[in-house]
Amino acid sequence: MSKPDEVTLKPRFQLGDFAPLISLGTLILVFSVVASDFVSFGTVSLILQQGAVLAIVATGLTFVLLCAEIDLSVGMVALLSACLCGVLWEWSFAAGPKESNGAASVSTLMTVAVILVPLVVAIVLGLASGWLTVSSGLPSFIITLAMMNIANGLARFLTRSQKFAVPPIFVRLGNSPIVEFSFQRFGSLRIPRSAVLAAVTMIVAHLVLQHTRFGRYVYMTGGNRQAARLAGVRTERIVIACLAICAFTSACGGLVTSGRMNGVTLDQNADLLLDAVACVVLGGTSLFGGEGSIGRTLIGVISFTVLKVGLNLTNVERLIKQSPLSADLKEAWLKASWVTGFDQLRPFVLGIVLMFALVIHGRLVKHRVDS
Repeated sequence: MSKPDEVTLKPRFQLGDFAPLISLGTLILVFSVVASDFVSFGTVSLILQQGAVLAIVATGLTFVLLCAEIDLSVGMVALLSACLCGVLWEWSFAAGPKESNGAASVSTLMTVAVILVPLVVAIVLGLASGWLTVSSGLPSFIITLAMMNIANGLARFLTRSQKFAVPPIFVRLGNSPIVEFSFQRFGSLRIPRSAVLAAVTMIVAHLVLQHTRFGRYVYMTGGNRQAARLAGVRTERIVIACLAICAFTSACGGLVTSGRMNGVTLDQNADLLLDAVACVVLGGTSLFGGEGSIGRTLIGVISFTVLKVGLNLTNVERLIKQSPLSADLKEAWLKASWVTGFDQLRPFVLGIVLMFALVIHGRLVKHRVDS
């Protein structure tokens, strides 16, 4: 009799599963050494404030990527929502023009209406993108690219390139902390209201993906759409719903950004799309669908924000002065163009580090799949 084939059990966790955490730990370790004042509660507060909008937008984008789609309109939908909110807020039936200073006389019902209209418009745009994607058979890449231009054009038409104010609730949401702790050694820890909103958004999204039938259908749609259809999943509705969720979170992120900037301008959210995609992918969510989670997206958001904040806090001149180099070499380096113009090089360094981290993560994941 032939012996039965031996079954090799794979370990539950492999190195590729910890790649996002390894990347995050490496970034924290490096910037703790090279960046001045990085190890402080002030830095933690800055990371929470800068990462809040990214976390909100990346949460919705996670739904889209999990079902093997992509939404290129998130930045412009965020901009359109903020512009529409600003325009409505300065109309005569609400607060009126900035010169009238009528914000104090606006009723609660009117404020709620000014906030809800942009959110509803964003959801409608998301539903339209989803319906056009499933009905036309075109990739969501093409449909949302067109929607990106539609939202951008509407934002420019509404604002006429002017700056508009937003309801005070968004200013408080984007700038004021919900609680603040002071420590003698490490400074003050401020928990922004926007970070609390981001945390609530991610918790709700996590519960939906991990503990509801809809969440299981999202994973099934992204993992094997044909098999999901054969199992009775209406994958078209899942795609439409995920794009609508992504548009809603984009609108929320745009409104929070407008409050943080104390107004709406057309140059806001210029890099929101690429930053949000980088966060989701850096956290380990697959661009091909079916693999990822909100927890991974959170790690990606923290990693990306730590990278940006750490680079902003890095002082190259201080590092050269504290290095063990000779005095002549220090003087020569301090006069070098790449040192004096390091502020202009920060995006380049950000891209190099981000690409390196993504390539390492991709290789680890590929090794896990092959093994």
